[in-house]
Amino acid sequence: MVDVGVPSRFGLGTASLGNLYEPVSDEQAHAALAAAWDTGIRHFDTAPHYGLGLAERRLGEFLAGTPRDEYVISTKVGRLLVPDPAGAGRLDDAHHYAVPAEYRREWDFSADGVRRSLDASLERLGLDHVDTVYLHDPDEHDLGPALAEGLPAVAALREQGVVRAVGLGSKSTEALLAAARSGVLDVLMVAGRFTLLEQPALDAVLPECRARSVGVVSAGVFNSGVLATPTPSERDRYEYGAVPPEVLAKARAIADVCAEFGVDLPTAALWFSLREPVVRTVVVGAASAAEVRENHRRLHTPVSDELWNTLRDKGLTR
Repeated sequence: MVDVGVPSRFGLGTASLGNLYEPVSDEQAHAALAAAWDTGIRHFDTAPHYGLGLAERRLGEFLAGTPRDEYVISTKVGRLLVPDPAGAGRLDDAHHYAVPAEYRREWDFSADGVRRSLDASLERLGLDHVDTVYLHDPDEHDLGPALAEGLPAVAALREQGVVRAVGLGSKSTEALLAAARSGVLDVLMVAGRFTLLEQPALDAVLPECRARSVGVVSAGVFNSGVLATPTPSERDRYEYGAVPPEVLAKARAIADVCAEFGVDLPTAALWFSLREPVVRTVVVGAASAAEVRENHRRLHTPVSDELWNTLRDKGLTR
């Protein structure tokens, strides 16, 4: 496993800063990033997909005023942003981003596409390098061909010294397991598949990562929002959509147990995956400085082993 120098077990994801679900002003985005820096966060994750490049541009503008050797940054490849004049005048609602649809996403996992995607990201970020590059959601395209092209492409970037580590980020356990078994990657970003609500990555993905010394970055720990508040409700999201009744019932049952121990649901959700040694860090998004500070407070709130044991004994976690 390549050491990418992550100095913190808490990283900031930037999808919200790309206007995920709702607009965030430049000032709000800068304030959120400043709060992250002030609370000691030095791990930042982004992607071209997040707001059609908006998140990368905002992150780059903030980091321009910080020492490059004091943080690590990851971005993703697999989707090229191509100008789309037909999108003028409408928003990127199909992908849940409140940004003008002036570009379209074009899948490309070829060596040339991967390099062009990275170069475009570096331009938006205003950087000469990033630390980690992930193949992004190959399962949403065509998993087999995407891995056949994409794995050698990102491995070549590492061998050429362009990046320090390479990985794959996905919600699909099939994609994550295939990536872990490839023997090519240094790290997996496991999105929503090892959370307080559900743990399918325990079946094979995490054991494979342990066996092959592949690091894990845990993302989507709030499952798109249903674990983000102390009391889950029908207004929350799950997998970027409405919360199914059975999922909501389970989230509420978990929240009730957490409350018995004086711990709010989001605090437990943040801590859950960090208890697994193969998980190197948890990456959490935030749309405001207040959300960053609240997550920082939660990560400094002790959680007793008795809570985890009770959740397990009640069959609410594995």
